[in-house]
Amino acid sequence: MARPNEEVEALLQEYADLVAITGGDAFKARAYEKAARAIGGFPTDVSKLDVKGLRDIPNVGKSIAEKVVEFLRTGQVSDVEEVRASVPAGVRELLTIPTLGPKKAMTLYEELRVSSVDELLDAIHDKRLRDLKGFGERTEENVLHGIALMQKAGGRILLNSAMDVAEQVVAELSRVKGCEGCAYAGSLRRMRETIGDVDVLVAAERSAAFMEAFSGLPYTAEVIAHGEKKTSIRTTKGLQVDLRVLPPDSWGAGLLYFTGSKAHNIRVREMAIRHGYKLSEYGLFHAKSGKKAVSGTEEDIYAKLGLPWIPPTLREDRGEIAAALKGELPELIEEGDIRGDLHTHTDLTDGVSGLEDMVAAAADRGYAYFAITDHAPNLYMQRMTDQKILAQREKVRALDGKHRRMHVLHGTELNIGPEGDLDWPDDFLAGFDLCVASVHSHFNQSREELTRRLVRACENPYVSIIGHPTTRQIGKRPGIDADFDEVFAACARTGTALEVNSHPERLDLGDEEILRAKRYGVKFAVNTDAHSVVHLPYMRFGVGTAQRGWLTKDEVINTWPLQKLRRFLRPGGR
Repeated sequence: MARPNEEVEALLQEYADLVAITGGDAFKARAYEKAARAIGGFPTDVSKLDVKGLRDIPNVGKSIAEKVVEFLRTGQVSDVEEVRASVPAGVRELLTIPTLGPKKAMTLYEELRVSSVDELLDAIHDKRLRDLKGFGERTEENVLHGIALMQKAGGRILLNSAMDVAEQVVAELSRVKGCEGCAYAGSLRRMRETIGDVDVLVAAERSAAFMEAFSGLPYTAEVIAHGEKKTSIRTTKGLQVDLRVLPPDSWGAGLLYFTGSKAHNIRVREMAIRHGYKLSEYGLFHAKSGKKAVSGTEEDIYAKLGLPWIPPTLREDRGEIAAALKGELPELIEEGDIRGDLHTHTDLTDGVSGLEDMVAAAADRGYAYFAITDHAPNLYMQRMTDQKILAQREKVRALDGKHRRMHVLHGTELNIGPEGDLDWPDDFLAGFDLCVASVHSHFNQSREELTRRLVRACENPYVSIIGHPTTRQIGKRPGIDADFDEVFAACARTGTALEVNSHPERLDLGDEEILRAKRYGVKFAVNTDAHSVVHLPYMRFGVGTAQRGWLTKDEVINTWPLQKLRRFLRPGGR
């Protein structure tokens, strides 16, 4: 379930948007945005803090702290309710469209009386937006893309939110007497980037106790359906969770069937038919006699069909059956293969946790090395200077080897400017252990300009990794329109790694782009882009995405020993 910190973060971000919509103080809106981000990334549960404790969080002043306490005590904030009431509901609906900011939403309402997505689509169709100041054909294209993103997402939620719910349900049901197995399945087990609903399976001789426990979970808002074999609930956050109880001797068949994907299951069933079997969620049966052949484990079923076990993250009918038959399934990267995180931030720029806390938390994860890569000067709101970054370097050097002998690397995340330029000259970049370079602005340049911009960054000898390459934010912002095949070729030519950003809102590169990039022989880095110690565990989602892209540990530079990694990071070493 959502942490109280995340609920507060959402409220403060909404308030910031509402302040902007109503023409309020831009500095106030920015202050609430910064406080929202700080609380969302704060490691302590804010519901246990008073005003004084909340004020110890960076960017949280007395007024914001008091609003947080009011929200946690009553479920609402009077100031937020007041400004909500002043903004038409239709305008708030428009705010749910990725790519449409608060000011444009208010302009559409005031100038065109547009107060719903359908009315906005009609206005675009009639070309009425083009008469408005600050709007044009490109705006129409962006808004249409945003609406498409929203409609595609539908009721789907991010991977981490679904995982939180699923793991709590599995933990609760595993404690019920008679449980012989419990796991989540479906698209969550396949680590899809968004999840429609959560499937949970239990192996037990009797189902009643599990259905009762499931229906009575404290975060159950509604029991949608209640039966002997299947019960569905809706959580207080609106997520549907389906529980199925299977006979223990059908566990493997049920897990295989309910994990999917549908296309993968069809392929497996076709193989079963060719081998004289019939496959269902209850087992693999001889077609003629109806006698059960196997069903206890997935491995047993695959083996009976002449296949090795296929990892769930590959089960998308993208060639995994053919590869399995040929003995060519990749030995996928595992989270335990990751030796370090090469893209993280501290409170020197837009992070929440301090340098020492980030390093200590990384060491607790058992990493052999860890890189601090705070933002460089061209993201002006971060107020980075040469002096600040050099002072940080001295602190990083002092921490090197201090925690469990973990090596701490000093890097930076450079901003790739509109022309492909970087924040610092090469002689300054030479002092860093590594440089991540990312696009943070000017997303609407032409395809040619965006491609040239990324390629030029790859060609800088001090750039080791291209961070979150497409810049997408899932359900909020589409990826940039660059010729990524040309970018992938440039990365392969220059020895520049592509990031698989593990933050659940990014997962960038996504699995399909990873598969494309692999064909060019590119290397990858699976990083968290952590802005807080609570973000470091996001590594599991990046690894899951890397698995969906068929990556092995040899293709991921932060699984390598430090000496090999250092050679890769040095100009000329790639």
